[in-house]
Amino acid sequence: MTGRWDSARGTKIIAFLLCLAVILGSAAAVALIKQHYDQKIDSLTRHIEALQRQIGSGSGGKANIYSLAYTEGLSVPEIAEKAGASVVGIKITAQVKGFSGWFGPQIYEQVSEGSGIIYNEEGYIITNYHVVGSYASSESGHIEVYLADGRSAAAKYIGGDQQNDLAVIKIDLDNLPVAEFGSSSNLRPGEFAMAIGNPLGMELAGSVTVGVISGIERKVEAENVADSLIQTDAAINPGNSGGALVNGRGQVIGINTIKIATTEVEGIGFAIPIDYALPIVDSIIAYGYVKGRPAIGIRGTDINEMTARFYNIPQGVLITDVVAGSAAEKAGLQKNDIITAVDGTEVTSMSALKKILKQHRAGDEITITYYRYQDGQTRSIKLVLDESR
Repeated sequence: MTGRWDSARGTKIIAFLLCLAVILGSAAAVALIKQHYDQKIDSLTRHIEALQRQIGSGSGGKANIYSLAYTEGLSVPEIAEKAGASVVGIKITAQVKGFSGWFGPQIYEQVSEGSGIIYNEEGYIITNYHVVGSYASSESGHIEVYLADGRSAAAKYIGGDQQNDLAVIKIDLDNLPVAEFGSSSNLRPGEFAMAIGNPLGMELAGSVTVGVISGIERKVEAENVADSLIQTDAAINPGNSGGALVNGRGQVIGINTIKIATTEVEGIGFAIPIDYALPIVDSIIAYGYVKGRPAIGIRGTDINEMTARFYNIPQGVLITDVVAGSAAEKAGLQKNDIITAVDGTEVTSMSALKKILKQHRAGDEITITYYRYQDGQTRSIKLVLDESR
């Protein structure tokens, strides 16, 4: 019995020692892992402290890693304060002609709101054409501008560029907070972006949304937009139109213009690049229109593929009106002619026609191919482009 008891006792002792060795080994391993990560954390902490000291030495002791990396030295509130002062609210009251059934043409009042950017000390303000377009085409009306500092003033319409959705108005006030303009030529996706404006009207005046530059040189299939746009995920809503898209320095780099509004997407808004917009703005201020912009002298509508097949006519642009004294009239174009090509390039819509015209200047000669409905013949004529006003 004694031998068996000693054997069992020895086995238990050995098992205990083995368990103890495993426990001690695990503890040692844990200790080594902890030491390894402690060293990494200490190294990272020293790196952050060194970076903070470096930033602090160049900013009066105020360290802000976020501002250095994301907003180029200014905090988000500082950017909003700097750029927001020059963003204004615009309210348009226009007397617009419409039709009301049996009563024929009627004049009714149309009220709309948007945003704008103070361009210079003389009181010129940049906005979107679609913000003030109702006034530009109205029988009469009134434009009121509301500043961030609480002042307001009546504005005068100077001119607009409908196809690029730009317009200029002017107020007469002193000590205006003029915007600082940056450059849109070197933007990169991922850079900081802030949109400032008045979404849904003056009740939410001076609203700020923050995001990034999502893309550059975007082309949007829509009427009357610039050829190349900045895409951002900073929220742009109705009423933001004409407001500022600013960079991390608080400089205006774009003019908010449109957003994609469907249930399938969110966070897709667009702004007109400031480098593209300012030459147009300067021309409007100097001449009241974009000097050198070509025009044929017609009004038209699209003949789509379905309509063309139904009436057995070519697809193209149906001329609904010819402007008296225009290049179109001089060349012999008539109402109900269908423009099918320009300089051999097929024309299937008004947007396609405008795209071709953007490649020309006033005074250029072009060849227009058209279909005359009255005799069913296709002809070509040469036409010297007018200057659009």
